[in-house]
Amino acid sequence: MTLSLPRTADEPAQRCSAETPAWPDLTRPPTAPWGHAAVARRLIRRAVTALPLRCRFGAEPPSGSGPSLTVHEPEAFFRRIAAYGLIGFGESYMAGEWDSDDLTGLLTVLTAHVDELVPAPLRRLRGAWVRPRPEAELNSRAGARRNVRRHYDLSNELFALFLDETLSYSSAVFTSFPARHESLPAAQHRKIDRLLDLACVGPGKSVLEIGTGWGELALRAAARGARVTTVTLSAEQRHLARRRIAAAGLADRVDVQLRDYRDLEGRYDAVVSVEMIEAVGRDFWPTYFAALRDAVAPGGRIALQSITMGHEQMLRTARTHTWIAKYVFPGGLIPSREAIETHAAGAGLRIVSDQGYGDHYAQTLRLWRERFLQRAEAVEALGFDATFRRMWEFYLAYSEAGFRARYLDVRQMLLIQDVFEEVPQ
Repeated sequence: MTLSLPRTADEPAQRCSAETPAWPDLTRPPTAPWGHAAVARRLIRRAVTALPLRCRFGAEPPSGSGPSLTVHEPEAFFRRIAAYGLIGFGESYMAGEWDSDDLTGLLTVLTAHVDELVPAPLRRLRGAWVRPRPEAELNSRAGARRNVRRHYDLSNELFALFLDETLSYSSAVFTSFPARHESLPAAQHRKIDRLLDLACVGPGKSVLEIGTGWGELALRAAARGARVTTVTLSAEQRHLARRRIAAAGLADRVDVQLRDYRDLEGRYDAVVSVEMIEAVGRDFWPTYFAALRDAVAPGGRIALQSITMGHEQMLRTARTHTWIAKYVFPGGLIPSREAIETHAAGAGLRIVSDQGYGDHYAQTLRLWRERFLQRAEAVEALGFDATFRRMWEFYLAYSEAGFRARYLDVRQMLLIQDVFEEVPQ
């Protein structure tokens, strides 16, 4: 069975490749500390059955209504969560131990009630079951290169299967909901154009982009007559971005560099960075904002797009090794709006425009997820096994749920040097 085929919530998923060395933590359920599995069983069953969900554990009859949580292997499910918390919850899905008839709907309900899943007295014991972030994922220069390779260098062909023709891997901006697949390229251009307008990118302007992606923003900036320098740590992205820029006849206006943001040179009229700060890591936010400050010429503008979360949630997440960090974005941390403002101010920068549009990201992720599932056989043909495909489905649904529950937002911000009293025209 592949993920492109319909599956009922009561039908166990294919056991994937949990026995292979590629997924060592899925080979068998972990041994939880004494008594933890029993506690996890009681807490989870009580929490989820109080939510608008249709729950079924093993051979028991289902109860409740709403998106389903069908646990095929309860013992393994509870042991994983007892040992690894939310990491175990995601790994249990990867291993095919539970399913849902509406994965995004289920995760949206859980995200919206995340603070209610554990009784208040037990939240103080959170440190007993969550894992700290591994030192190996710290975004030093060497660490950042390793972390980027684990995600963005997976395969250009993989990303092309579920992204639209612009190869834009960040939130689009739509004109109406529900968003349609055919509207995604224009919505991505709308997002890019808003950022370029914020930064006043036009003929003769010099532009620095931190985080190339696959080159679409650089292409549109160059088409406006700007001179663009764009930097990335992904060799795969650089290769394809250069090809796309050359094919558009704009190679003389765009320089794509394999370079760390900490090693930037020169000053530019405009600096643009789209959903790259999330990969910087909390320890390096001061360095990142100092790099933005040093890269922008006097009177220049900085256009920043960032996913954000609430400040208290960010502080908790910063201390925790998460499923997303382990399997999808090692070393990453989504900042809060307050953290961005504080670190920008510390570097002598001021936010003068700030607009959020999280609902648009939920729609963008839905379209990516639908296309990924529709093209599961093509993903398999690239060499990605069934465990990977379940992991990627969970990642896209988990991210979409974060925006649907308003746990996450995405914002476009304009920053200027604080010495200027007025926003330059």
